[in-house]
Amino acid sequence: MAKVLVTGGAGFIGSHLVDRYIKEGWDVVIVDNLSTGKREQINPRAKFYQMSVLDRKIKDIFKKEKFDLVNHHAAQINVRFSVEKPQIDVKENILGTLNLLDACQTSGVKNFIFISSGGAIYGEPKSLPVKETYPKAPLSPYGIDKLAIEFYLFFYKKFFEINYVCLRYANVYGPRQDPSGEAGVIAIFSQKMLKGEVPTIFGDGEQTRDYVFVEDVVEINILVSSMVENLNHREIISIDDLAYNVGTGIEESVNNLYSKLSTLTGFKKPPFHGQLKKGEVRKICLDPAKAERELVWKPTTSLEQGLKKTIEWTRHSLK
Repeated sequence: MAKVLVTGGAGFIGSHLVDRYIKEGWDVVIVDNLSTGKREQINPRAKFYQMSVLDRKIKDIFKKEKFDLVNHHAAQINVRFSVEKPQIDVKENILGTLNLLDACQTSGVKNFIFISSGGAIYGEPKSLPVKETYPKAPLSPYGIDKLAIEFYLFFYKKFFEINYVCLRYANVYGPRQDPSGEAGVIAIFSQKMLKGEVPTIFGDGEQTRDYVFVEDVVEINILVSSMVENLNHREIISIDDLAYNVGTGIEESVNNLYSKLSTLTGFKKPPFHGQLKKGEVRKICLDPAKAERELVWKPTTSLEQGLKKTIEWTRHSLK
């Protein structure tokens, strides 16, 4: 039985992934400091360590558990927070990842999946959907950190032969997303509407995003988990060679999203409009063609299907 470490395994995406790994027969270990993750989301069949990825003692866990794979989902993910506190963002995201890579190197772990950001590293693309090879121009410390880590992974592969894959997520949404802690617009809007509160749209609402459902995101992680070594056997000349966009390739404006959620929840009021937040791109969506071509993955959940599932879960969670 293969053993995987999932960092952030008590969080929104990580907990879904842990559930699926266990269903697929993996032996799962979680490291999560519970700063945003929730203890009640931890699968009881996983072994849990409450610890930050910055903790130097994480090497002891690596030596004890002897992982076959690390799937690194733990991160500071709030773009607005990264603009306000870039030093903390660097510490949590870059130094935390380097601590894990150092532990991999010293304990002989050779396979690593890193969760990057397709929504933040490309900046403001002139053409959409954006491919992996598009020039990178991040507009926030969060995006800069994610891109820097991709270069660190490239370095660790060349010098320490650690196999890796980067998954560049679009805007992931679905059940378990925390409307207070993880800045997910769908989670925020749906909870407020169901509670009869008016959501706020920052700016004019014509900014667009690529929304991908959490179950589709879990699926690509499972596929990649058994392919990391094989994907690293070819010649790697750029960080883009081992990176995959995880999105739908479909733009959706915040205004359209608000309208869809209003219809599904029965909410009748117009939104408040607040000032546009610094560091956020105007329009982004990701071309998933490479993932379909090389990994035989494509998203299968439509936005309407995903919104219905999310609202159903949110409604139940509010009872």
